[in-house]
Amino acid sequence: MKNKCQSNRFKSLFFALVSIASIVTWQIPTPAGTLKEIQQRRKLIVAVKDNLPLLGSRDRSGNLQGLEIDIARKLATEIFGNPESIQLVPVANQDRLKVAIDGKVDLTIARVTITPTRSRVVDFSRSYYSDGTAIITNRANIVKNSDLAGKKVAVLNNSTTIGSLQFVIPEAKLVGVNNYRQAQSLLATGKVVAIAADRSLLLGWSKTEPKYRLLPDKLSTEALGIVIPKGMQYDPLRELVDRSIDRWRADGWL
Repeated sequence: MKNKCQSNRFKSLFFALVSIASIVTWQIPTPAGTLKEIQQRRKLIVAVKDNLPLLGSRDRSGNLQGLEIDIARKLATEIFGNPESIQLVPVANQDRLKVAIDGKVDLTIARVTITPTRSRVVDFSRSYYSDGTAIITNRANIVKNSDLAGKKVAVLNNSTTIGSLQFVIPEAKLVGVNNYRQAQSLLATGKVVAIAADRSLLLGWSKTEPKYRLLPDKLSTEALGIVIPKGMQYDPLRELVDRSIDRWRADGWL
């Protein structure tokens, strides 16, 4: 009887451990695909932006368009010979690195600046675009950055743009905003004379709003790269991406 009880307790403990192991395994995120796994899957999964005109945004029909969308589709063509062998996943700024780290996407192409800090947790491709901080205004008498000395300029709270402004135009009076809609409202009502933000974003505004004028000189220059998960197993994918970018530059497409 004693041996039977011990056997039953052992079985209960065994099944409990199996259940715990199943739960732990289920919680571990599926790793992002290596190049071989992507080829076997027959689909490239890419995180993109859907609210940045010119880089990644939606047209009137809701379709994604922009430079980064084109790059994603060209990479699908490089791998599969078909630009439609792709799944585009719109992400918020705060999730751009996380989705790659967690293995939810194969790549992130979503206006991610290459920085030493980010390079500790993800890998980057070669730069495919040089962006930076710039200024937009609706005032005819403001034609260069130095004209903003002593003037109010809207800037996102806690953004790196603040440091660029303080370095290049220390005399400007910065007005913090929580979003770009608030910044545009302040500019329209004359409470600020300009908005400082990413040049790619402001360039998109200037294309759709004739009242906006982009000042010619950038306050900073930032290299954008494609985010690739860290690990030697992803080296073939990174090498394919780098070769593609080099070729696109050489043939004039990029």
